[in-house]
Amino acid sequence: MQFEPLAPHHLDAVWRIEQAAHSHPWAESMIRDVNSRGACHYVLTLEQVVVGYFYAQNIVGEVTLLNIAVDPAQQGKGLGKALIEHFLEVCQNAKAESAWLEVRESNQTAFGLYEWVGFNEVDRRRNYYPTKSGKEDAIIMSYLFF
Repeated sequence: MQFEPLAPHHLDAVWRIEQAAHSHPWAESMIRDVNSRGACHYVLTLEQVVVGYFYAQNIVGEVTLLNIAVDPAQQGKGLGKALIEHFLEVCQNAKAESAWLEVRESNQTAFGLYEWVGFNEVDRRRNYYPTKSGKEDAIIMSYLFF
């Protein structure tokens, strides 16, 4: 297992995973825009094959996890835990004060993982995420570094 800063040669694999892992994936243009302000994007590889990634943004010591996914064929093997732990390590190395994320209320597996590594629910965005039958809340979570 290896973490690498996301590079252009990873983008086709990331786009494939994005489409497979999310019910409402980002637009391809967003996946391919890797040079945004404060960009902090990484891939997770196994034997040089991209199996997961995260996109984050570090603005003045506040890091936001924008997107995270593991290839559905590789889920259930602890790779999501490894990704979120690496994200927190990147934040600590950048001397971040806090980390933030949002998670769909229906994604209880991710919510439990985020709580387990130390994130706390701080608020909700009501009816934020689209679903096949309407909308669902986004749970806003934070992690404070001391």
